[in-house]
Amino acid sequence: MKTVLTLAALCLSSCATFQDAPIIENGPAAAAGSKVALGQPVAVEGIVLTPMMVMEDSRCPINARCVWAGRITVKTRIDGAGWRETVALTLGEPEQVRGYVVNITSAEPGQIAGQETDPAAYRFTFEGWPGTRPLD
Repeated sequence: MKTVLTLAALCLSSCATFQDAPIIENGPAAAAGSKVALGQPVAVEGIVLTPMMVMEDSRCPINARCVWAGRITVKTRIDGAGWRETVALTLGEPEQVRGYVVNITSAEPGQIAGQETDPAAYRFTFEGWPGTRPLD
């Protein structure tokens, strides 16, 4: 009985979840400024961003001339202290989410005319900051 109580006490001290910790899945989060693949989390200013799916990639191919630059939109899961939200983020368009401003600052590779991009090839860089900073 004493062994069971000791194990229970150890679990309570080491198995507890922390209210102020972001929810994270898919392994440890990469450091801020890292280029991450779909499904790979990255820690940015106290939150964790995980690109889940490319919803749209209408960017002008790098080997073409276009009248419109196009855009890339990524379904992104955002984990904060005790909350989770999924939003559509568009490259270069900051978005306010639960007191934070988040933004995709780069998306690679660029489109190539006549070729479809393999989802595993995408890499994204994110930035974030507390929502007190004005959107540009």
